[in-house]
Amino acid sequence: MDRMVYLAMSGAKQMLTAQAAASHNLANATTPGFRADLEAFRAMPLFGPGAPSRVYAMTERPAVNFEHGTIETTGNDLDVAVDGEGFIAVQAADGTEAYTRAGDLRLTGNGLLETGNGRPVLGNGGPVAIPPAEALMIGVDGTISIRPVGQSGDTLAQVDRIKLVNPLIDQLVKGEDGLFRLKDGKTAEAEATVRMVQGALETSNVNAVAEMINMITYQRNFELQVRAMRTAEENDAATTQLMRVA
Repeated sequence: MDRMVYLAMSGAKQMLTAQAAASHNLANATTPGFRADLEAFRAMPLFGPGAPSRVYAMTERPAVNFEHGTIETTGNDLDVAVDGEGFIAVQAADGTEAYTRAGDLRLTGNGLLETGNGRPVLGNGGPVAIPPAEALMIGVDGTISIRPVGQSGDTLAQVDRIKLVNPLIDQLVKGEDGLFRLKDGKTAEAEATVRMVQGALETSNVNAVAEMINMITYQRNFELQVRAMRTAEENDAATTQLMRVA
């Protein structure tokens, strides 16, 4: 009975893990540039005394869905979307370089350009800082130009250029902060062929309907595992009763 309980308990735990991953995807269905996590179950033999005749399931994240979301026009000059392949370089919380598709940019009170979740956007020489300006334009190559305060409409000054990269997706790993990094820990080189669209955002690539179906499926499987644990308990109680009669 102990083995039956263990297997059922392991299955229930993995169902909760898978449900948490689906819930995380669903919570980010409206997050700009979000890439959904993929879940998979792997059969793992249970080794011990005797032959490994029992198998339990293990939930794992084998990969990330790198399909593009749709590009929606917003009209906001600080909203940008990567058109096609590529990523925006940002500074992670630990100071290292990381990459994202989220283009909901904003300016801090100090003129620092950062993403919607507060990660500084990197340029040619580090985080991009924008001086006071009456207008801001971001070119298709990531070049940032401004019209300084008090200047005429045809006066533009180039401030910096957003670092855009395009590493192979099989070289990337997604961190718990939602940012991507190179597996070898190095930084990607700037790629001149990456293009941007100003005044638009790329939507999340999460399929909300599919994730809801996954949530329901995982919940039902969890209930089956709990039922198996109850059955094991009932069988154990019945066995104990028989032993008392004997």
